[in-house]
Order: sequence, then structure tokens, then C-alpha cells
Amino acid sequence: MNKLALVTGATSGIGRAFAERLAADGHDLIAVGRDRNRLEELAAAHPDVAVRTVVADLSTDDGVDAVAGICADEPLTMLVNNAGVAHYMPLAELPADKARELVHVKVVAPTLLTRAAVAGMQERGEGKIVNVAGMIAFSGPADKSVMPRRAVYAGSLAHLVAMSQTLSAELADTGVQVQALCPGVVATEFHSRQGIDMSVVPRMSADDVVTAGLRGLELGEVVCAPGVEDTGLLDAVFRADLAAFGGQSPELASRYRAG
Repeated sequence: MNKLALVTGATSGIGRAFAERLAADGHDLIAVGRDRNRLEELAAAHPDVAVRTVVADLSTDDGVDAVAGICADEPLTMLVNNAGVAHYMPLAELPADKARELVHVKVVAPTLLTRAAVAGMQERGEGKIVNVAGMIAFSGPADKSVMPRRAVYAGSLAHLVAMSQTLSAELADTGVQVQALCPGVVATEFHSRQGIDMSVVPRMSADDVVTAGLRGLELGEVVCAPGVEDTGLLDAVFRADLAAFGGQSPELASRYRAG
């Protein structure tokens, strides 16, 4: 019986690269996306494995619930939460429907799909969950010179990183791995769909991102940053996080006390 992977946002970019790589490695696929023609093209390109196509819009409750049901019912060995939208603009200018779409696709969908898949993976004693986030998750402390700020987008990616780290600890010794995959700028349709011209910006290929993610799983990395050579930088971030977390007290900090 072949391994079975479900990939969201499978019709282009990183999701398509994951689907292509996993199919080449012998995985059967459940490919999720909004574009039926592209999904059918993907399936036709891989006759040697079983490819089930699922047309679903993960910006809607119905779309999330439909795919979550599949995650719960099918014996997945890998779940790749890749679907994404950007909507780069100041928060005050971000239309409510676009904010809702972004939070649904990058927070609600991966949270509920992971929830649906993880119980079965635990029971079977194996599974891999990849949450595609991005280095923008670490950009929060940047000053106003770093634009656009993308508050909702950055916050949604930070959610994926923290959720992946915490869930990885929950699942220790169960045979289920969790990874937050955090590429930088990638050469996909992602920015052009937002009307952003990135043609002169150096960009990593989607194939390289997938290579890093899969190798990162082999290395046991919970946070995989394909473009960061010095992993000590990431370790320093996480040590600082834990130091701040451990440095709390029930006593009011002195700087907040009246002089």
C-alpha cells in the first residue's frame, strides 16, 4: 500500500512542487485546490500513482470542513498545509473580506485540518505534518522602515510556527512529526496574484523549498528555514523565547510600579 499525502494549494508554487515530488517518490495523493483544470492536469501527469482531486475553497467554512473530513477519514501519512493568500496592505486599509479570507486560509484551515488528521496518525504510529509558513513570521520586531508590514499575514505565519512547535512537543514519542516550513521569497505566482512585481528580487525555487522541507524532516527540524545557513540564529531566537517565557513572575515588574 502506497503512502498517502494530502497537499493543499496543490495547483501551483510550493504546493505543486510538493505534489510533484511526493508523487515521484511513490506517494498516492489527495490534491486540494480551487482550480479544477489545474488539479486535473496534475492528476493526468502522474498516472503511476493514485491522485484524488478535491476542489475546495479553504477561505470558507464549507471548504475547510470538507477537507477536514477527508483528513479524518483517510489514512494519511503526510499532510502539507500549504494553501495561502497574501493581501499585503496596512491593516486599516485591508478589507474585512480579505482579512477573513487570509485568517481562514492560513490559520483556521491548517489548524482544523491538522486537528482532523492527527488522531489517526497517532493511532497508526506514524505521520508527518508540514505547515508552510514563512520567514515573515519572525519580522514582527522590525521597525517602520521595513515595509509593507503585513500585520495579519505576519501574524498568521507566526501562529503556524508556534502551533507547530507546541504540537511537536505534544506528539513527542508518538511517531508523528510536525514541521513549520519557513521559506523567504520564493519564485511562484504568489506575489503576482497580489499585483506585486518581484521579477528583480532574488528568489528561491519552489523545488528547493520542498527539498529543504523533506530533508528537514529527516533531520528532525521542527522549524525549517531553507534560506538560513546559520541555524544558530534560529536557536538564539528560540532560546530567547524560552528565557522570556521562563522569566515571568506573579509579581508586578518594577518598571510598572509607581515611582
